Amino acid sequence: MAAQREKKTMGQSVPDEAWLAQVVEEALEPDLPIVDPHHHLWVRSGAAYLVPEFAADLASGHNVVSTVYAQCHSMYRQDGPAELRSLGETEFVAGCAAMGASGAFGAARICEAMFGEVDLTHGERARPLFEQHLERSGGRFRGVRYSTAWDASERINNVAPRQHQLVEPEVLAAAGVLADMGLSLDCWLYHPQLDDICTLAAQHPGLTIILNHTGVPILGGPYRDKRGQVFEDWKQGMAAVAAHPNVYLKLGALPILRAAGADRSIPPGSAEVAAAWKPWMDYCIETFGPARCMFESNFPVQKLWSSYAVTWNAFKRIAAGASAGEKQALFEGAARAAYRLPSG
Repeated sequence: MAAQREKKTMGQSVPDEAWLAQVVEEALEPDLPIVDPHHHLWVRSGAAYLVPEFAADLASGHNVVSTVYAQCHSMYRQDGPAELRSLGETEFVAGCAAMGASGAFGAARICEAMFGEVDLTHGERARPLFEQHLERSGGRFRGVRYSTAWDASERINNVAPRQHQLVEPEVLAAAGVLADMGLSLDCWLYHPQLDDICTLAAQHPGLTIILNHTGVPILGGPYRDKRGQVFEDWKQGMAAVAAHPNVYLKLGALPILRAAGADRSIPPGSAEVAAAWKPWMDYCIETFGPARCMFESNFPVQKLWSSYAVTWNAFKRIAAGASAGEKQALFEGAARAAYRLPSG
């Protein structure tokens, strides 16, 4: 049954490898270099997704040359001052990068860069915290992610306590410190909050901002039967964000809304995933331009619905009509620019 695609381990959903294995695809354009700018490594509810598991997905046929680790509350310290506990994640990533650099897990430069967590409500007092992350990362720390997704509906999962936390004075002050230090800010919020990105980008035009997950259009809860209105509202918000040249955009992590009658006993193939995502991503690429858009795997979260090979094939289908230069930007160049990675 379709519900069996997610194994439950102590309440935590983990990918169902047997379900995913029902759809096997050869990598399209296997020589195209890819920087995966958003993935996690963790142990959640007893299920591990660490370097060996990630390396197995990287070996699925696509030419992934480098990856960027995304903050996910992994391996935080259990004790000590609260503001220093997230240093455990940065130290963990440095170790994972060393494993990748050994060559024992393939040719990709795993965790070549990372972004972590610092509480931005510290304002200008966050500077020494940023400095410690830079030191502990072995030069891989590029900035932080600040997650402020909030909606008034009780049916939507809020990750922030307030609607406009991203643009509160202390947070804006900390963002100014990031800009001064040449660090970046990843943002995760919901589409009704996109004006906050505009406020942030206008106040700090020298700050590199990376908007996560296609701007997160909400398609569930009270928005479930309003997809057309959500699409129009999201487009309006994204156009306003795109007017700020210091904002990059990650393309990925959208729902795969399957057609009526689809066989849900098997996972979607890349053609089905691409069809579901293409209207949203085409608009983003047209509005932001390929030089500021980057495809993201969001693994292992995305693995609940599609394999690594299928996910990147879907992106390649979406970009099928792009020029060689545009593909280079979408799959590699924008990520290298946003995260200040050396040329391949």
